[in-house]
Amino acid sequence: MKKDYDVLIIGGGAAGFFTAINAVENNNSLRVAILERGKEVLTKVKVSGGGRCNVTHAEFIPKELTENYPRGEKELLGPFHTFMTGDTIGWFEEKGVGLKIEDDGRMFPETDSSQTIIDCFTSETERLGIEVLTNHSVKEIHKTEHGWELTTSEAIFSSRKLVIASGSNPKVWKMLEALGHTIESPVPSLFTFNIKDDRITDLPGVATPAFVTVIDNNGKHLLESEGPLLITHWGMSGPSILKLSAWGARLLAPSDYHFKIKVNWLPNVSEEEIIKNLKELKTNNAKQFPHTYSQFELPKRLWQSLLKAAGFREDQKWADIGHPLIDELAKQLVAGIFDVNGKSTFKEEFVTAGGVELKEVNFKTFESRIHKGLYFAGEVLNIDAITGGFNFQNAWTGGFLVAKAIAEASPLERGD
Repeated sequence: MKKDYDVLIIGGGAAGFFTAINAVENNNSLRVAILERGKEVLTKVKVSGGGRCNVTHAEFIPKELTENYPRGEKELLGPFHTFMTGDTIGWFEEKGVGLKIEDDGRMFPETDSSQTIIDCFTSETERLGIEVLTNHSVKEIHKTEHGWELTTSEAIFSSRKLVIASGSNPKVWKMLEALGHTIESPVPSLFTFNIKDDRITDLPGVATPAFVTVIDNNGKHLLESEGPLLITHWGMSGPSILKLSAWGARLLAPSDYHFKIKVNWLPNVSEEEIIKNLKELKTNNAKQFPHTYSQFELPKRLWQSLLKAAGFREDQKWADIGHPLIDELAKQLVAGIFDVNGKSTFKEEFVTAGGVELKEVNFKTFESRIHKGLYFAGEVLNIDAITGGFNFQNAWTGGFLVAKAIAEASPLERGD
């Protein structure tokens, strides 16, 4: 027997739950169900932010917020004027969930637990009578005269409105292609760089500001990024690297993630200044050993490693250092070349660049331009960001606008 609803939402993640809750809050006559293919809902919320859930980011100007989206920057400007960070904070506070801002701008629940967000969503769906149906993998989607018909692994459903909030799900993308939508092929975004290099092998855990540039074989600059860089057991991570991985998601994929980067460990000092300072050290600290004291406020282990790479011996004093070694050290400090040989997923926060072509979506409502009554929210769209909090903000904004459009539709549009 077919089960009939006003709104069906495919995907029991952040975007799906946020859409469902806001739709019924805005119009409590709506019958809404969330269809989740897995045994559990909100699994990505659970692991995000190391189990703390990076809910959003403390950026309160729409234009500046959009600059954190390699794909979706232009399209999200209008939506962010309707619902963005401050609205997200207010929404959760109304539900009894306080958020806090960390030094780097990331925002987490005050409890430091993603379970707080999960509990908030599940209790709201119960309160509002929203059905959450797990183990319902969608097999077929059909457009009908009055809306939509879905076949899942467990049942057949019909609805007036259909919301796709299934994230990076290749099977759902294929169904959307069959309905006439264009899908930008997915490639990973947000990943760390695998680098085997003697200069960093013994430095896991060292973190410092850096300016990093992706270069081609001819030394041409392709991408650049500035921010904290973290040396890891497998190479390099941290915001400066993750930003490059997001902005370069499509550029770096064809080479199978084999490319070169140039690292400037002293982003605020020119090479000329560094050479001048090193010559002054040679003159003023002639009897000191360069290995003894780190310079330029660099972490000591990194400084010593770069000295070694430049050819400095531990038993040499500054007085013994010639100009060729000083020039080589300056190069290591501001223009060290590293070979990247592959990528690693950034913690559990795997993000994909790819999804529904943005030209096929009306961003006032997040409704399909091809099929009326079909909406998208979250990562099913070809939108992604440089960290998890911005990706969640895209889910909240899209979900809110989809819910508003559905709740405000006339009875005739809803199919009443």
